[in-house]
Amino acid sequence: MNASNKLDDLHTKATRNKWMRYFTTFTRFALIAGFLPAGYVKIIGERFTDLHNNQPMGHYLEALHHTGYYYTFIGYAQILAALLLLIPRTVVLGTLLYLPIILNICILSLAVRFEGSLLTAPLMVVACIYLLCWHYNRLKYILPFNNLSEASLMPDNKFPKWFFTGVLIGLATFVFTITHIYHLMPRNTLTDCETQCNNIENPDACKIFCESIHNTGQDLDKSLDEYERAVETAKTKGKRLK
Repeated sequence: MNASNKLDDLHTKATRNKWMRYFTTFTRFALIAGFLPAGYVKIIGERFTDLHNNQPMGHYLEALHHTGYYYTFIGYAQILAALLLLIPRTVVLGTLLYLPIILNICILSLAVRFEGSLLTAPLMVVACIYLLCWHYNRLKYILPFNNLSEASLMPDNKFPKWFFTGVLIGLATFVFTITHIYHLMPRNTLTDCETQCNNIENPDACKIFCESIHNTGQDLDKSLDEYERAVETAKTKGKRLK
C-alpha cells in the first residue's frame, strides 16, 4: 500500500468516527467564536484592547489602529473567515483564509511575548491545521495524491481513546512549555509585571525591565538589554564585595 492509500484509509477511519466528528464540530465553532468579536471591533473602528502604548503589544496595536482602512480590512477578513467556517460546504475555504491570519497573530504574540494570546493563538493555528487534515479528501487534489480510497464508509461509534489521550497530553505539554518558555514577561501593566520579580533571581533587574517597558516606553529588546546589563552590574558588584 502506497503513501496515498495509507492517508486515504487513515482519513476515512477518522471521519467515520462520531466522536471525531463531534470534536471537529467543536473545533469549527471555537474558531468562529475567536474571530467574530475580534473582527467586529475592527470593523466599527474601535481599538482592539486597552493596553497602553508603552506595552510592546500596545505599540503594535496602536500603530495598527491608525492604519485606516487596512485595520478595517483585517476585521472584514476575520468576519468572512468565521462565516465561511459556519457553512459546512465552505469550511475548507474558510480555513484557508483563517490560517494565514491567525498564523500572523501567533508569530506576533510570540515575538512580543503577549500573554493575552500566547496560548490561544498557537492553539488556533493547530485547530486550523486539524480542520485541513479533516478535509484532506478535498485538499488532496492540489497535492501529489489523487487516488480514491475504497475503504468502507460504515459508521464507527467506538470512542478513539488513543486519539483523545494524545490530544490531552499534547495540550498539557503545550501549556506547560508556553508558560515556561520565557523567564521574563512584559505583562499588561507595571503592577502585573513587577509581580513576577519576586520569583526571579535578581528582582531589582526585573523591576528595571518593567519600568523600562511601562514607564519609559522602550521596546521589548531594549528593555531586555537593560535587564541583562542590570544583572551583569549586580554580579560585578557582588564580586567586588567578596
